[in-house]
Amino acid sequence: MKEYVSLIDGLPLILKVILSLPVFDNVVYGIYRIAKGRLLVGILWILIAGWVGFIIDLYTILTKGKVTFLT
Repeated sequence: MKEYVSLIDGLPLILKVILSLPVFDNVVYGIYRIAKGRLLVGILWILIAGWVGFIIDLYTILTKGKVTFLT
C-alpha cells in the first residue's frame, strides 16, 4: 500500500487533477485514503463522496499539491 501512496503522490499535477474528476475520484482517492490508514474514511469516500468530494479533492490538489482532506 505504501507503493500506491508514493505512486499517487509522485504523479504530475495535471494527472492528479484528472484523477480528481468525479469519474475517478471516489475510487482512486478512496483507495488512497485506505492506503494511508484511514479505512473507514476510505470506504465512506468510495461509497458516498464521489459527486461532492471531488470538489474538496480538486481544491486541495490545486492549493497544496496533494490530497490533504481526511488523510
